[in-house]
Amino acid sequence: MRVELIEKIEGEAKLEYRFKQDKIDFVKIVFPHYRGIEEILRNRPVWDALAINPRVCGICGHAHLFATVRAIENLYQNAGIDVNIAEKAKLIREITLFCEHIQNHLKWIYLVIVPIMKSIAKINIDQNSFLEIQKAIVNINRVLAIFSGQWPHSSYMVPGGVVCDPTHLDILQARNFLKNALNIVERRVFENIVFEEITVAELEKSKTDSGKIFRFLKENSLLSIGKANDRYLIFGEHSFTKRVKIIKTVSYPVKMKYVNEKSQKSGFAKNVTYKSNYYETGPLARMMLLKPNLIKQLHRAYKDGISTRIFARIAEISFLFKIVEEHLNSIELSQKSYNHIKTDIKEGYGESAVEAARGSLIHKIWVEKNIIKKYEIITPTQWNLSNGTPQKPATAQKAMIGLKNGKLAELVFRTFDICSVCTTH
Repeated sequence: MRVELIEKIEGEAKLEYRFKQDKIDFVKIVFPHYRGIEEILRNRPVWDALAINPRVCGICGHAHLFATVRAIENLYQNAGIDVNIAEKAKLIREITLFCEHIQNHLKWIYLVIVPIMKSIAKINIDQNSFLEIQKAIVNINRVLAIFSGQWPHSSYMVPGGVVCDPTHLDILQARNFLKNALNIVERRVFENIVFEEITVAELEKSKTDSGKIFRFLKENSLLSIGKANDRYLIFGEHSFTKRVKIIKTVSYPVKMKYVNEKSQKSGFAKNVTYKSNYYETGPLARMMLLKPNLIKQLHRAYKDGISTRIFARIAEISFLFKIVEEHLNSIELSQKSYNHIKTDIKEGYGESAVEAARGSLIHKIWVEKNIIKKYEIITPTQWNLSNGTPQKPATAQKAMIGLKNGKLAELVFRTFDICSVCTTH
């Protein structure tokens, strides 16, 4: 048994490797820290969750806020209280959520994936890429701030809508910031906005950083490593997603009642299964639903190996830029941003699911006399990094089994975009 501490993942995790004949035979994933957000929420007024939950994580705070708002709105709906949200507010909520996805994906590529690739072998991505992408991220965060006031840890979404009321000038500024970011990303990451429709052959020839990443994987025989169970799950419903599970390439409907969360003996992260099976969630799941040409080709050749997983996240950046631009062009400024709803509630239950950058995020709330009696959060990392058994390994475990050393295992592990603090909430 060999133990390695994995850092720079919004917290820490431990990988406990078991080797057999110089290959990883099994790996146990341990998250050693505890934060207690669910306990902090208990016995507080319902709307306190709007300020507390965005602080579950410093990277996906908008996703947690969105999930909180949806859970409370579902609570009201279940109690027979009408929740009428203007289309304007729906668009603004998705704009900020998808901007959060874009900047997260860019950080993941340049601060996580590229550095660990460089530790394995030479990859010709220079410092100028990092500096330019940093400027793109700043511009994306400026779009966020126009609507949410700040990033991270905003509380601008509330049951009934949003508390911002953008002007025509705000929309023009947001479009300009988005365009500035897109110009950089197109130049450095992909050559045009239809990146997801290019072929694998075109990707391999590309002079962009995406092409360099593909050639690195091919030259080092890494294109097909990191295969998991080829099962995917999406619970968050948005303008480009729906609630499904995907087994290989076939989609099936799913229901929240079959989601099961269970404590583990070691570590503070809980296992999550759907009908007792482990599923992958995140950009790869979403791209398996949308089926862009590039991901279809990669999946056909390498299944759910790290090449498909990495380029699914890059392809999603392309999708999201287009959706945010469309949303900005579709906002009707004359509509109300917020419709007042009754805030007191005697008792009830609400649940929600939102697609965070890393995958499906679920919030559940139980209320008595407008006081939170119980709150549950199930994060994407719990789905991807649960612990199975040697006979039935979970997603990330299966992806690391059979590799020759810890460095390759860490690369595979990080392709799931781990977040420790979300997982040990």
